Amino acid sequence: MPRPVLLIAGGSRGIGASTCIMAGQRGYDVAVNYRSNAKAAAGVVDAVKASGGKAIAIQGDMIDEATIERVFDEAAKALGPITHFVHSAGIGGKNSKLEDASAATIREVLDVNLYGGLLCARAAVRRMSTTKGGPGGSIVLLSSIASVTGGAGEYVFYAAAKGGVDALTNGLAREVAKEGIRVNAIRPGPIVTEIHPPGRLERITPMLPMGRPGQPDEVAEAILFLLSDAASYVSGAVLNVSGAR
Repeated sequence: MPRPVLLIAGGSRGIGASTCIMAGQRGYDVAVNYRSNAKAAAGVVDAVKASGGKAIAIQGDMIDEATIERVFDEAAKALGPITHFVHSAGIGGKNSKLEDASAATIREVLDVNLYGGLLCARAAVRRMSTTKGGPGGSIVLLSSIASVTGGAGEYVFYAAAKGGVDALTNGLAREVAKEGIRVNAIRPGPIVTEIHPPGRLERITPMLPMGRPGQPDEVAEAILFLLSDAASYVSGAVLNVSGAR
């Protein structure tokens, strides 16, 4: 029986990297997309291979339509038909109140987190849909608990982008439910990754219900559940992995 094939957009660091490595340990072959950090992506590839799986690193900025199509095609050529996709490419942008945010920051945050997510989800559906000869599959999108809390005073623009991811999850799950594809999302709370400006996690930790931020592996566990057949009747769900925040 062929191993499932997972492509992760933004798989070289943080939650994406943890998910790639954990997926390799659980029987997936993995395509690790990265934008600029080739060394980090290579390390993730090595970790997947050490678990006995196949892995490939594919460079590409996942907000460009042609690049997204190329990345999906290269992944399938190297590993076989893509059966699972995770959109973990994301940026927070420079923290500020909305009135102080530049138009460039707002646009970049929307492009990376929402526009890129839409194009990637479209590319995944086109390849997975059983109505188009695909194998079916599972898509997990990375939202954020900010889509609920609103990000006031720090990044309302980021929260708005992630709110769009929630809506994408809801609508697309219904759209492809009869095409063999499940679509779900994860809303992480504050997680120990590079997305946070220096000092932010230390500043907000006393306000967190559990008194600590989460770890990337704790989010990866939830992603792997939603990707797996154990979640075969779960679609359109947005799961908080936020330590009760």
